[in-house]
Amino acid sequence: MSAELISILVLVVVFVIATTRSINMGALAFAAAFAVGELVADLDADGIFAGFPGDLFVVLVGVTYLFGIARANGTTDWLVHASIRLVRGRIVLIPWVMFVITGALTAIGAVSPAAVAIVAPIALSFATRYGISPLLMGAMVVHGAQGGGFSPISIYGSIVNGIVEREKLPGNEVALFLASLIVNLLIAGIVFVLFGGLKLGRRGTGKGEGEGAAEGGSGGGTSARDEADARLDPARIATLAALVALVVAVLGFDLDAGLSAITLAVILSAFWPDTSRKAVGEIAWPTVLLICGVLTYVGVLEEMGTIKWAGEGVSDIGVPLLAAVLLCYIGAIISAFASSVGIMGALIPLAVPFLAQGEIGAVGMIAALAVSATVVDVSPFSTNGALVLAAAPDVDRERFFRQLMVYGGIVVAAVPAAVWLVLVVPGFG
Repeated sequence: MSAELISILVLVVVFVIATTRSINMGALAFAAAFAVGELVADLDADGIFAGFPGDLFVVLVGVTYLFGIARANGTTDWLVHASIRLVRGRIVLIPWVMFVITGALTAIGAVSPAAVAIVAPIALSFATRYGISPLLMGAMVVHGAQGGGFSPISIYGSIVNGIVEREKLPGNEVALFLASLIVNLLIAGIVFVLFGGLKLGRRGTGKGEGEGAAEGGSGGGTSARDEADARLDPARIATLAALVALVVAVLGFDLDAGLSAITLAVILSAFWPDTSRKAVGEIAWPTVLLICGVLTYVGVLEEMGTIKWAGEGVSDIGVPLLAAVLLCYIGAIISAFASSVGIMGALIPLAVPFLAQGEIGAVGMIAALAVSATVVDVSPFSTNGALVLAAAPDVDRERFFRQLMVYGGIVVAAVPAAVWLVLVVPGFG
């Protein structure tokens, strides 16, 4: 049995044990990375730790710390209250507002995880207070980010279009953008209907609130809690300024979201230490362990060549359409656990040999690969999915993790085949 196949089977065993024995999958994955790295791949500790996602670790800790402060001092409650007033109490509009905001951020140049890191904590706080499915709200945020993610001036769009140009393939920047936008918009619409979006309406269902509490600006129905939420004290003003500074730092100056968030959290902590002590307890440490462990194991797979081995095996298939759909699935499956950008950078060159034969339309194939490799970022093992999982307050995290994992699995199973059928089979480009 080849080393690559052994490493894949070990990953399956990790999933089975974590699911049946309720052990943190990240801890299992660290153990598997050690065992496979040392015994199968002949890697030393440095080689094993090469896959540790230090940047994602800091993002998860920094963002959950900053928004833990925002929750502890009531800033997120104030933002939720302001949002209700903005849409005049129409709760049904809020998930779509979050979709549009994250889509706009990525379309104008924000990295997808940075946009999700900014919007998800607010969106999930809103969902918790008003009884909206956290899966619905989290999916709307992630699909919004991916919907805008391939505009001609976006990070993803620039990367893919650059690869296409470098490989001298036919390209269409607008078609790439519209393909991702339409697919994510359709998925968001389906999720919205299936998870109770149509039932939201105009109502006040916040936890602990009386009927009519969310009728923003209607007068007479405002609860004492809403009045408290509407007030801005110095701590909330400073926290709002910190959130604005986070947006400016990430979007305006291209600074790291995690380092920026943790720096701002430390500054707030210096002035309001009592709030900070509460916020440290809200850092999603089990989620950090889970995500970092799994991604470290995926890094071992990359170091030992398992991912490249799988991709090259598919590209050698003599039936172009079959190879195309298999590449879409490989992109989706691997991207659910790893960097979407890295996967796109590897898969598009792998597709060059059979694209050069002219039997597969290059524009449609590239769009299908790009969508397949990014739409699965709702997986709790991807950066965006991990941020959603970490940002959800007052939820059963194990249950929410399972929901995200099942939903991500459905997306992985269904979307690559759908985009292949619509974009590749007709031979676009």
